[in-house]
Formats: sequence, structure tokens, C-alpha cells
Amino acid sequence: MHEDPARGRVGECALEVYPPPIKATATCARYRAKGAPPPPPPPRAAGQPRGSGGRSRPAERAPSPERRPGAAPQPFRSPLPREIDIDMDIDEFRRVLREVLSEELGVGRAEMGGRWEGGEIVLRPGKEGTAEKRIPLDMFFHKIVMLRDKLRVLEQKINAHEGLSDAEKVQLQAYITGCYGTLTTFNVLFARREDGFAGSGKDSD
Repeated sequence: MHEDPARGRVGECALEVYPPPIKATATCARYRAKGAPPPPPPPRAAGQPRGSGGRSRPAERAPSPERRPGAAPQPFRSPLPREIDIDMDIDEFRRVLREVLSEELGVGRAEMGGRWEGGEIVLRPGKEGTAEKRIPLDMFFHKIVMLRDKLRVLEQKINAHEGLSDAEKVQLQAYITGCYGTLTTFNVLFARREDGFAGSGKDSD
């Protein structure tokens, strides 16, 4: 701080925001009196993540619960990042995300009819002296559901493929529809009819 013949007492900005010289009577926009609370943050625009200056802050680690002697260690469940401004924990978020992905891909859980629980498929050969093959129905049903899901994903990939013409897509869709019609025999295993296969009608058993 020194005396200037024209401005009086002048000095430099401690924050180095304004170029010197600065009058002693000037007011800095960033000045805050000692002990005063910090200014409120600027209003946040819709969709802008929370944090200082729009920058994301690292997610805080949740405190680990106390373990009782002999208890199995619990898996760590990290909280949601602060950028995701929704009122749900990480497990709920994962459940909703799985439902969205299943709906988009056409993949979902299917229940087997109650009368088939505990049953099995018996493959009895016509040749004498050959052992028969037994397959648990729940295992067989799981493979049928996997086949259904793979066909649905294939169908969506064909529809979204940019290198195929409309005529080629229609032709490939016809093959997939034929596969659905062939597999309608196994619809009897599904607890809900809508979870099964749907063919074109003429090729459905």
C-alpha cells in the first residue's frame, strides 16, 4: 500500500483478480468479512449435476456397519453418485436398470407352470439294452427361455441394422417368425401364455 498523488492510498488485489493499482476505498466483489458465512451457491439449471461450478464430486463412502463375531462379511454397497439426483439407493437403482434393459432387449424372466415343477423329461430309446435319458424340467425350461430371449435380441438387431435393406429385413424376420411358430409346442410349459412363443399362425403347433 502506498500513496498516489491522484488516487490517494492504492495497493494490489490480494486475490490477484483485479489489475493494480486498487484504491483503498474500492470494494471487491469477492470480499467476505472474517467470520461471515459463505455466499449461497448460484442457482442450478435443470439437468446440471450438483457440485462446485458444475463439477462432479466424488461419491462419499458409506460407513461400514459393525460386524458381529462369527457373522459373514457383508458386500460393500456404494451409494449412488451425487450426479444421479434421484431418491433411491444403489440396489433400487440396479433393479430399475435391469427392468429397463430387459424391456428394451425383450429379455425377461418367465415362470414355469406350477404343474410342471419337479417334473422331468424322459427320453426312452427304441433300441433295447440302451439306457434312457432323464432331464429335469426346470433345466429344460431354462434353456427354452434362453432360446426365446436370444431370438428376441436377434430380431431387434435385424430391425436396427443399417446395412440391411427393408426387403432383407422382412425376409430374415420371416425366418425368425417361423422359429417362433416351431417352438410354440413348448408354450404349455409357461405359466403365462404371453411369455411364450407366437408364430404367424399357419406354422404354429
